[in-house]
Amino acid sequence: MAAFKAHCAVNFWRAKELLGDKGEADGMGQLGKIGSLEDLPDDAALDRLIASALALSRTPPLGKKSTPKPEKLHPEFAAALDAAPAARAGYDGFPPGARREYCDWINEAKQDATRAKRIAQAVEWLAEGKKRNWKYENC
Repeated sequence: MAAFKAHCAVNFWRAKELLGDKGEADGMGQLGKIGSLEDLPDDAALDRLIASALALSRTPPLGKKSTPKPEKLHPEFAAALDAAPAARAGYDGFPPGARREYCDWINEAKQDATRAKRIAQAVEWLAEGKKRNWKYENC
């Protein structure tokens, strides 16, 4: 709700789900510009609207669920993980975000020497069960 000198506006979160096309409000909210009590819907309609909004607030929002970006395992990194079973076990035990951090770090290397150095470091850390930014986890 927003109050001004001569009027007020009522807005609902997730109004498009609640009111359909009427949920796309202009600057004065979903109920329009309210200058007096007569501008409000009748009590029964307002009660139903509020009850519907409350029920809607207890459900997850509609929309696309974000799908995580797939990790792109570099062939050299995959070969290094296959050669080190402890590192492979550490890598497979991490959540997708932690695995993706390692993959991105290795794939971002522009020179082969840098990539080889990062792969060696990653295999060492993974064998110890460390995430990519393990140094900063307890800061």
